[in-house]
Amino acid sequence: MKTHWFTKFIRRLRPEPPQLSAQLLKRMVRDIVTTSADEIGCDDCFEQLDRFAEMVLAGQDAAAAMPLVQEHLERCTDCRQEFEALLAALRALA
Repeated sequence: MKTHWFTKFIRRLRPEPPQLSAQLLKRMVRDIVTTSADEIGCDDCFEQLDRFAEMVLAGQDAAAAMPLVQEHLERCTDCRQEFEALLAALRALA
């Protein structure tokens, strides 16, 4: 069977699917398997980040007081970087 010219044209336009590294696949599977019903998203985490950081600086157990924020920070690289930057800035001001 002959391939239609249009099909060949479309195949040339579509990019190849991205290749996922083994490390990224493992992290994705881990995140899916360990997902819980009580998780918060980035927006909710960000809203509570200042309070969480202040508790850490005060020597309080922020992870126990705000477990959903702690769990999100363990999973989300972007939010964890925001938290670490906030913590560094607050420490610099202290």
